[in-house]
Amino acid sequence: MAKTHSPKFLEIVETARASIPECSASDLRTMLADGSPLVVIDVRERHEFQAGHLVGSVHIGKGVLERDIEKHQFADDARLVLYCGGGFRSAIAARSLKDMGYSQAFSLWGGWRAIVAEGLETNLE
Repeated sequence: MAKTHSPKFLEIVETARASIPECSASDLRTMLADGSPLVVIDVRERHEFQAGHLVGSVHIGKGVLERDIEKHQFADDARLVLYCGGGFRSAIAARSLKDMGYSQAFSLWGGWRAIVAEGLETNLE
């Protein structure tokens, strides 16, 4: 059964999506192969990350992202792609990083489901 999100949550997501760059799983495949530095951040809950994630991704849950992002010492202009389950939480998280001065924080539209559908390398068997 598809999830039904609350109208206020969807409003926040749409506001965030209008103000940040997004990419598709196909775009992510290209970014992973283009040789330019790239950090992929999984903003899902720890149990979601542990159940399966993109190989090479860094886990920083959305709930602690603003608090913990600077521990990783990413440059303000580092190319960051954030993903969650479907692209909603990552859009809000990317907006938050943009507000903190990270100029290249992208949200992956479709999130984990798009990564799996695209056949990108995951830790799933």
